[in-house]
Amino acid sequence: MSGIQTNTTVGPQYRGLLEIALSAAPISLPCFVFLYINGVMLFTLRSKPVLRETCRYILLYNLLFADDLILTLSQLLYFLSIRIRLTYPVCGVLIMFSHLFSDISPLTLVVMSLERYVAVCYPLRHSTVVTSRNTAVAITVIWAFSSLNVLARLVLLLHFPFENLQTLQMTARCTPQAMFLNPVSEQYDQVYTYFLFVSAGVTVIASFIGVTIAATSASTDKASAHKARKTLLLHLFQLGLSLLSTLYTPLFIAISAVVERIRALRIQIALYVVVVMLPRCLSALIYGIRDNTIRPILMYYLCCQRKFSVVLKEAEVST
Repeated sequence: MSGIQTNTTVGPQYRGLLEIALSAAPISLPCFVFLYINGVMLFTLRSKPVLRETCRYILLYNLLFADDLILTLSQLLYFLSIRIRLTYPVCGVLIMFSHLFSDISPLTLVVMSLERYVAVCYPLRHSTVVTSRNTAVAITVIWAFSSLNVLARLVLLLHFPFENLQTLQMTARCTPQAMFLNPVSEQYDQVYTYFLFVSAGVTVIASFIGVTIAATSASTDKASAHKARKTLLLHLFQLGLSLLSTLYTPLFIAISAVVERIRALRIQIALYVVVVMLPRCLSALIYGIRDNTIRPILMYYLCCQRKFSVVLKEAEVST
């Protein structure tokens, strides 16, 4: 009888583990692939002096680093949400880090767009304005601005009377929306998100218009201006995808309310890969393929350092 009882006890446990594995595999595999590509890209950007010392590559490293952090954190939250209900303090810490890392991408794209604008419209001043020191200051300001946003969210969160709750254990999944414990937090999130993406979009579009106008000047390098316009359009596309990623949870909640559970799970996986993962890996794919300096080195490391000729061009790159 004890053997039968053991089997009946272990059976549901194995079924639970199998359910977790099957539900996590469609998301985990693309995530690990994207993390590998981004990791190789980060290593590539630190492998050569020309990449370590060029300001645009320093900014790109900051962008990819933040994307890797938010991708890892998103994957952790997804794993935890499958079977575990977190406490409010633990969920709050994870969500605050999520806000910190997710804001870095649009802010870095703004600085990268301004760098391209200066390079095309003020080529003689580019070397004095866009320096390693100024780039380090810009990156520090980006992280400081994002940290201030997290601090403001934390202050609003601490105003909630947690002592009135019967338990700190959450009944819902750990999501940013689950931490809107009062109307002010939700209103702040909406205002901040609108302000961030509208300001970033206006900056990128203004840079694109400025580069387009500069391209009509006889003294402007037409090839450089054309490449800069393409890069700015890609930045605008990346910005749109980053904005779309903020709508992942509301979209999934709305869809799961009208479709059955199995279909909702499939839609969740598709939304997660397209809306959350893809934007975080897009930067590595765009720059890794388009950039003549990065591409041969990136392919060298992606191919596990197989022996073939790698030519590193230290001239001006196509970005």
